[in-house]
Amino acid sequence: MSERREWRRISTARQLSRHLREELARGLWQGRMPGVMRLAAELGVSRDSVEAALIELEREGLLLPQGRGKRRIIVAGGIGVGARALRVVVLLGDPTDRSAYYFVDLIHTLRAAGHEAEFAPKTQLELGDKTARIARMVEKTAADAWVVFSGSREVLEWFASRPVPAFAFAGRANRVPIASIAPDKVTPMRLAIRHLVALGHSKIVLLSRAARVVPEPGLFERAFLEELESQGIATGSYHLPIFHETAEGFHKALESLFRYTPPTALFINEPAFVAATLQYCMKRGLRVPKDFSLVCTDPDPGFEWCHPSIAHIGWDSRQVIRRIVRWVENVRVGQEDRQKGFFKARFVDGGTIGPAAASSVRLHG
Repeated sequence: MSERREWRRISTARQLSRHLREELARGLWQGRMPGVMRLAAELGVSRDSVEAALIELEREGLLLPQGRGKRRIIVAGGIGVGARALRVVVLLGDPTDRSAYYFVDLIHTLRAAGHEAEFAPKTQLELGDKTARIARMVEKTAADAWVVFSGSREVLEWFASRPVPAFAFAGRANRVPIASIAPDKVTPMRLAIRHLVALGHSKIVLLSRAARVVPEPGLFERAFLEELESQGIATGSYHLPIFHETAEGFHKALESLFRYTPPTALFINEPAFVAATLQYCMKRGLRVPKDFSLVCTDPDPGFEWCHPSIAHIGWDSRQVIRRIVRWVENVRVGQEDRQKGFFKARFVDGGTIGPAAASSVRLHG
């Protein structure tokens, strides 16, 4: 492409982006932008120029990309004059979730879309994970839509029974009539177990929140036990222990595990629990991965600062944010949306996995 043609394309794209920006501010389009081909035909310009203009509006935060061939969602400034913004409240699992990067990004993206977005006054853990207490707080909180993170089946069933729309991110939404999304962590978890078994591990334990274990194991937990069985490991409560969700309860569970039948490999279901586990190891003189291997079932930006990384299951939070923003837009325009979805996750090997110790380290005293 000659310099003149390239300059003409850039100049046209800038003019287009200015024109489209003004039309968005005027509220010409609602919900989603028209496609590239339609805009090119209506405006009498090339598709390359339209695409360049739309990418510029994405950089400005006015549009949210949805992937190749899909129409972009209108966000900041795109709700339109007179259109109703929603008040979206996010109910978290515990206080540590407030600093999770994907929840911070979600709140900012919803606000950029013109909606009011905030965290609920209290988390589920702060309300004792009791449905009745959660219900009382929800009823007192003004909201047009709820996003519930890691809810139990009972909690999600209660939300599904209400007239106010709700969306489940992770949690036990599989059999509940509620819109939801979650990373498909089962496949990478199976790969991680097979990798551990090949390294000689047989005492493999998953520490997961009680809401995911009782009254019966969730989808991920069931798959964990099934994969152990398929590897010739007889399973029981040892492999999926229940702990009281406090710092004391978590450390007590670790103490019990390493005092009586120390695991050779430990799956931890949240990054905050990884930090607590490593602190416990320092206090008790345990070494990872020499004494036992450690895998987190979620990503964390802090893992990137470890060299090599902590072994974990990674997934792209942008897919979660896009789906929730799309659901909120459907709620805003009165379109029913109870679609469920999983998206791809991957196993990231790291410096916390090694061969099984010749003999388990049992704590004394």
